[in-house]
Amino acid sequence: MKDYTKDLPDHMEKYVGVNDLFLEVFEGKNLKDAASNRPPLLFVHGAFTGSWMWSKYISHFVGEGWKCYVMNMRSHYKSRALDMTVITFEDYLEDIKEIIAECGVPPILIGFSMGGILSQKLAETVPIAGLVLIDSVISREVHEEVPYPELGQMTTDLVVPAPVRDEQISIDESAEDIEFQRKYLAMESSKAFNAFIFTAESKGISINSGSITCPCLVIKAVNSENDDRQGRVAAEHLRGEYKGLWNTTHTGVLIGQRYRESVETILDWLKKSPPSSSRKGDHV
Repeated sequence: MKDYTKDLPDHMEKYVGVNDLFLEVFEGKNLKDAASNRPPLLFVHGAFTGSWMWSKYISHFVGEGWKCYVMNMRSHYKSRALDMTVITFEDYLEDIKEIIAECGVPPILIGFSMGGILSQKLAETVPIAGLVLIDSVISREVHEEVPYPELGQMTTDLVVPAPVRDEQISIDESAEDIEFQRKYLAMESSKAFNAFIFTAESKGISINSGSITCPCLVIKAVNSENDDRQGRVAAEHLRGEYKGLWNTTHTGVLIGQRYRESVETILDWLKKSPPSSSRKGDHV
């Protein structure tokens, strides 16, 4: 099994705050003077995962001169293990705020899955330079317009076990990609998980898009017209740009064989209208 974390460029590792949040900081190489006012990129992982999930991405952004902060929320990956039965969605919001403070200036948030809905919620009130959502959990407003064909079920477990990856290959992930995820996937807080899923009892997280004024990009793994509509509506809700990646999987957009399509979409978006680190964002 290939462990992609072993291929990461040299970087600094530190623990932040009372919950010992594990943070990896990568300095962009060959940074041009003209790009010295770039905001940093802050990568926010999804449920069951951690900074390891970004292992294929980081070298591409570092190579383009971006400073990258790759965080772990409490009790994820190498952060200090805490009682998962009491951790909430709001706790994770506080963790991201703590890492934003470490950045020194408003960063561009790049959020995957649960990290995407957390990043949207933060962007309502916290100044950020930009927002990139990669196959993000959708907001209540998007679900009301384009609902899932079937609702899920609230988990009654104290914690949610890691997803089982029994298959040896997927449409865009090799057996090696899947084995890498098996090594690191871990349990998740049921309180946080229940907050953002859509069930008969839970309506997901509401996002006030009028309070989000930074540039936004929505990338969606698409395998149906419903997937594509959800992605387009999410982008419209945030007044952002949209890219649907057809025939890709939820984890494949980060780990799979076509992950570069997502990376290139982000890099192109950053080049087209690069946010400045001096841009604080206006919030109402």
